[in-house]
Amino acid sequence: MTAALRELLEAPSQEVAPRLLGAVVSHTTAQGTVAVRLTEVEAYEGDGEDPGSHAYRGRTARNAVMYGAAGTLYTYFTYGMHTCANVTCSPPGRASAVLLRAGEVVAGSSLARSRRTTARRDADLARGPARLVVALGIALADGGTDLLAPPFGLALPEAPVARVATGPRVGVSGAGGDGERFPWRFWIPDDPTVSAYRPGRPPRARAPR
Repeated sequence: MTAALRELLEAPSQEVAPRLLGAVVSHTTAQGTVAVRLTEVEAYEGDGEDPGSHAYRGRTARNAVMYGAAGTLYTYFTYGMHTCANVTCSPPGRASAVLLRAGEVVAGSSLARSRRTTARRDADLARGPARLVVALGIALADGGTDLLAPPFGLALPEAPVARVATGPRVGVSGAGGDGERFPWRFWIPDDPTVSAYRPGRPPRARAPR
């Protein structure tokens, strides 16, 4: 089963991403297990193909995990305060990953609430990539871990979700935020756990010298 799932994940990220909608990601810690059904994801490629990707300019120490085996957890720190989680795609040697943007907590709700004390309702527990990471108890140091093996787990739905919406990725500026070229955000329409869309920040104008 794991081998078949890893083979499915070896496709390009824009093919894998919609297939992950409805999938359940779980993480077991000493505190217990939390599981999240994915309702929103974003695809990212690399090596000159996707200007919105960490791997657009090639391999670095930061993005090296993106070049590893499909099904690996790729984590990164953003805005000086948040950790985000991705699952790598494509065969080893090709940079490709899907950002886990939002989902519904389907197991371990009490534990998720204890981690997400500011959430006003259950739909907000994993609504957004940083919140999803906190609810699942994922740490930046978990990057490079196999997402298909304990203490993590990934289970696809028996059939792809019936309806999938697509559009520009959230918070991506420049060419990578072009929804016509990169409509690589995928979500389940009308699901209350899907995060709000925000365009990327325009580049700052440089003062003349």
